[in-house]
Amino acid sequence: MNTDTHAAHADDHHHGDSHAQAHVHGSFSTYMLGFVLSVVLTAIPFWLVMSGALPSKQITALVIMAFAVVQIVVHMIYFLHMNTTSENGWSMMALIFTIVMVVIALSGSLWVMNHLNSNMMPIHQMTGMK
Repeated sequence: MNTDTHAAHADDHHHGDSHAQAHVHGSFSTYMLGFVLSVVLTAIPFWLVMSGALPSKQITALVIMAFAVVQIVVHMIYFLHMNTTSENGWSMMALIFTIVMVVIALSGSLWVMNHLNSNMMPIHQMTGMK
């Protein structure tokens, strides 16, 4: 009798896991929505650069970085299935960590590029050094 109860409990637990795993994985429509969002979030910055629609390079760079951050979040939600309820919130911690790392990488890259740009020797001074 005890083994039957244990077997029934294990069977219920097994069905609960398969239901939870089915809930974690996306359907075809959610994958397609993620794909379409990814294509749109890639095409808009490409168009902005190729058409020169924005007045300055700095504004264009900021808009492209904003689109990049949104695209990272779209990938994490639609393809990596990260949300606040899965894995007892550890997925949310991974999302927060990823966002912090992206902010550090983007701001550090911009700082380094700006620093190099302001400290590079102008071309007209290089020709006089011969």
